[in-house]
Amino acid sequence: MKFTLLAAALLFMQTLIAQQRVQVFEPGIISSGGQFGLTISPDSKTAFWVYSNGARDTLQIMQSVKRNGKWQKPVTAVFSTRTAAWKDIDPIFTPDGKTVLFQSNRAVPGKPNRKGFDIWASHLTKDGWSEAVHLGNVINSDSSESYASATRKGDIYFMKSNEDGKGSSDIYVSRFVKGSYQTPINIGAPVNTTARESNPFISPKGNYIIYFSSDPKGLGEVDLYISFYKNGKWSEPKNLGAPINSADAEFCPFVHEKEKRLYFSRQQKITGSNRMVEELVWIPFDVNTYRN
Repeated sequence: MKFTLLAAALLFMQTLIAQQRVQVFEPGIISSGGQFGLTISPDSKTAFWVYSNGARDTLQIMQSVKRNGKWQKPVTAVFSTRTAAWKDIDPIFTPDGKTVLFQSNRAVPGKPNRKGFDIWASHLTKDGWSEAVHLGNVINSDSSESYASATRKGDIYFMKSNEDGKGSSDIYVSRFVKGSYQTPINIGAPVNTTARESNPFISPKGNYIIYFSSDPKGLGEVDLYISFYKNGKWSEPKNLGAPINSADAEFCPFVHEKEKRLYFSRQQKITGSNRMVEELVWIPFDVNTYRN
């Protein structure tokens, strides 16, 4: 049978419905089998996500706004590419809703040889969202940085290709001190391991982190884990378990505290094809369930 993304997405949605409480976000309007990396503003009126086209040959950040309780037809975000001239990924709102952090491999001023992803931002102005702003070359480097999220204090947690050789990628933090981002620091064990850790969502208070790991003890290719910050240390991570994690890949976590939901993405690779189904999903979420 000839593969079609729509047919595969339909089957994927049926599988999700069968799993207790996990739901596809706005199927047919926003989710259609080729999207990942959803973020929603604190007032629940603006959403950004990545359009991947089911093969990641195109990576654009899309936007929708909610009017009269309904999400509107998606458009390309003003700070993203409309021509696929470069790739943009992983938008996340800051806790105040006034900035969206994202990553791009577009040209960096003064760095003509840089090829990986850097952390950029768009700020909300009286006229709408601003053009992309590069966050500088202290937090960014010639290694790829991705999936940046921020605390209320402005500290940014993100994935970086690992420099110590212990894992393919680790989670780092750049502290925001006196208006400037500081040299990123590897947050270390027990969060970072010899496996691949990435996609960190840091809570607004900085007291817990949800991320993915390729730890082979998980349920799938990559699973979502949570760790709590207490007395200057990160706790032993906990796998979020089923139905959040599955035999597929779960990634791009985002907790909307007002809605009490965990949003994340789920990817199912299509056998015999270079394509995949990627869906935006959510589940009711109480972080206290996972505290010791």
